Amino acid sequence: MNALRKLSFSVMLILCLTFAVPPAAFGDSSYRGYIYNNLEDTPLSINGYLYLDSFDGLTTSAGALNGPEDIFVAEDDTLYIVESGNHRVIHIDRNNQVLGVFGDAEGDGKLNGPKGVYVTADGDVYVADTLNRRIAVFAKDRKFKKQFGVPDSPLLGKDFVYAPSKLIVDKRGYLFVVSDGAIGGLMQIKPDGTFAGFFGANHVGFDWTRTIVKLIATKEQKEQMASVRPPEFSNVYQDSSGFIYTTTLGIEMNQIKRLSAVGVDTLNGKSENWYGDWYMPSKNDQFLISAFVDATVGKTGLITALDQTTGRLFQYDKLGNLLFIFGGIGQQDGLFKTPTSVAQTSDGMIYVADRTRNRIDRFYTTPFADLVHEASALYVDGRYNDSLGPWNEVLRMNSNYDLAYYAIGKAQFRQQKYKEAMESFKMAHAQGAYSDALFEYRRVYVKEHFGELMTALISLFVIIRLFIAAVRRKWFARLASLRKGPGKELERNEHA
Repeated sequence: MNALRKLSFSVMLILCLTFAVPPAAFGDSSYRGYIYNNLEDTPLSINGYLYLDSFDGLTTSAGALNGPEDIFVAEDDTLYIVESGNHRVIHIDRNNQVLGVFGDAEGDGKLNGPKGVYVTADGDVYVADTLNRRIAVFAKDRKFKKQFGVPDSPLLGKDFVYAPSKLIVDKRGYLFVVSDGAIGGLMQIKPDGTFAGFFGANHVGFDWTRTIVKLIATKEQKEQMASVRPPEFSNVYQDSSGFIYTTTLGIEMNQIKRLSAVGVDTLNGKSENWYGDWYMPSKNDQFLISAFVDATVGKTGLITALDQTTGRLFQYDKLGNLLFIFGGIGQQDGLFKTPTSVAQTSDGMIYVADRTRNRIDRFYTTPFADLVHEASALYVDGRYNDSLGPWNEVLRMNSNYDLAYYAIGKAQFRQQKYKEAMESFKMAHAQGAYSDALFEYRRVYVKEHFGELMTALISLFVIIRLFIAAVRRKWFARLASLRKGPGKELERNEHA
C-alpha cells in the first residue's frame, strides 16, 4: 500500500512539474531567459527570441563576409550589409540570396573601410565611406552617383576630423551623420552638401566635485586638468514616423534617445533612465558599463538595442518598459563575440552582425514574445481594457512578469476597481501606483459609506463627551472628598 502511495505521489509530482512550466521555456537556447522586475531582481523568464540561423556568405557568389559593421533593412525587407574588411556593401534577400554588391569596383565608387549604410525609398544607397572621409551615393542598379565630401564650415573648427560612420536621410534629403570623435551631436548636411549645423547633442551633467576642484585649483592645475567632453553618439536610426533614435557610448543613463524634429528627447523627457543590465560584470577589477552600439525600431515602435559590452539585446516598448533580454557573449549559436549592428524585418525577425565571427545571426520570436507584443501594443495605445486578456495569458505562462501585473492594475484603475488595482500594483512592486490606487479606494469608500461613517463619528463624539463628563464628575467628587477628609480628622482629634 505504501509503495502504491509513493508511486501515485511521484506521478502527480511529475505531472505538476510538467504542466507548471510552459513548453516555450524548454526551447533550446544558449542563453538563460531572465527579466528585471521593479525591485531590480532578475527572476527567470521565458525567452522572447531564439536563434534561427546565420549568414556568412561562404556559399554565395559574393564570398565570405569580412568585418560586417552595419545592417540596413529596406522597405522590401531585403538587407544591405556593410563589410568594412571587404570594403563593400552586399545586398541580399531574406533567403540569403545575393542581389548585388556595391563599392567593390575600381573607380569613383570604390569604398574604403565603410561603416554605415542607409537606403532611401527610391532605392538610392548612401554609404558612410569612413576612410575616404565621405558619403558615397549609389543608384539601385549599383552605379556610383555622387558623393558628399568633407563639409566646409567655420563651425567645425580647423582641427575637426571628418570620419563618417553612420547616417540616415530624412524626407527632405537632409543627411544626419555620426562622425567618429564628433562631440557636437549629429552632423546635418543639406542635399547640396553644405553643413547645416549639429543636431541633438549630448550634454555634460553638472558635477559638484569638478566644480569645487576648479574653484580651489591653481591656474597651472586647471590647465593640466583634462576637460570634460560631451559623449559622442555611436549610432543613429530613423523610424517610419521620422523620429531619430540615437545610442551613446560611455554614459550610464539615457544611453538611448528618441529625438523629435527639434532635437528634444521624447523617450526620456527630463528624467534619467537606465538601459541595459543593472548589474554589470567586472573585468580586471574594473567596473564595466553598457556600450550601446546600435538600435532598431519595429513597426509598432518596439525598440531593440544592442549592448556590445555584454553582447545582449534589450527590447523596450515605446514608453521605455523592458520587455525582453536575449543574446550574450560566447561561442555557441545565439551568442556573439563582437556584435556591431542590429536590424529588424517587418515580420519581427531580428538580425545581428558579428564583426569577429564574420556573420549575421537571425532570431525569431517565440509564442510568448508574440503574446507580450500583442498585449504591449494594446497597452501602449491606451487600450487598457482590451489588453487585459493578453496580459492575463502572459501571467499564466510566466508569473514573474511584473509589467503584466502593472498593466492589469492600470486597466483595473481605469475601471475604478481600486481594490483589485491595489493588489495588482502590489504584485508589480509599483509603490507609487499602489499609493494612487489606495488613495482612490479610500475616497470612494468614504463617499459610499458617508452616512455610516458620520453616524459612527457622531456616536464616537457623544461617547467621548459622556466619558469625559463621567470622568469629570468622578474627579470632582474625589476632590471634594479629599477636601472634607482632613477637617473631619481634625474634629475627631479634638474630641479625643
